[in-house]
Amino acid sequence: MSYQTAKLGIGEMAKTDPKTVQDVTLVVQTLLQQMQDKLQTMSDQIIGRIDDMSSHMDGLEKNIADLMTQAGVEELECGNKISATQKS
Repeated sequence: MSYQTAKLGIGEMAKTDPKTVQDVTLVVQTLLQQMQDKLQTMSDQIIGRIDDMSSHMDGLEKNIADLMTQAGVEELECGNKISATQKS
């Protein structure tokens, strides 16, 4: 793109050099597509990591519940915890 073409606005450039406008449009579309692809990849990675964390949390919750059962601690409906010896 020449200095003269660079000085012109987009509307004026369309009148003077349609090929240049097409080239710029193609470059912009390509860049936008690349950005969209990268964002999609990042989004997929984030969702995958969230799923992994959810699985880990489910495992931890199960382990905690097992440990509480082994320790004789039961959970009441209101969320307070009491030991099995306190119930009697």
